[in-house]
Amino acid sequence: MHKNKKAFTLIELMIVMAIIAVLVGMILPRFRGMRDQANISKAQGEVRAIKTAIESYFIRNSIYPITTTTVCATNLTTATTFPRILESNLYDPFGATATTEYRYICSANRQYYVIFSIGPNATANTTAISNAGVITPAAAVDDVRTSNGSGT
Repeated sequence: MHKNKKAFTLIELMIVMAIIAVLVGMILPRFRGMRDQANISKAQGEVRAIKTAIESYFIRNSIYPITTTTVCATNLTTATTFPRILESNLYDPFGATATTEYRYICSANRQYYVIFSIGPNATANTTAISNAGVITPAAAVDDVRTSNGSGT
């Protein structure tokens, strides 16, 4: 009998599978990092858009909206008495659900505010803004934020 068949041995197949597994293991973490970076860029743009809408609200009302977890839905997309900047709610890509809005905190005197995304660690590190516009804490860890006060 002649054995002239050309085929891979079991050892060769196992080596190829091991190499593929190592390559996949090296590549997958990079995709997660790319997704986080894309979400950070998205959050930066949307936070700036919300800031523009809040400034429009201020021009009409001479004060900023009160602190709320739904600033877009409550004040910005339903407005009829001033030019609406936002046509629909904007949602934090790092939020607990797909309908979690960006965080918005207003000072007690309603003259300063901060808008932020909780960032990749999914923890709200920004906690307050004073009547002088100082954000607490000043270092936001990985929050993506903007405000009309100091500490951004």
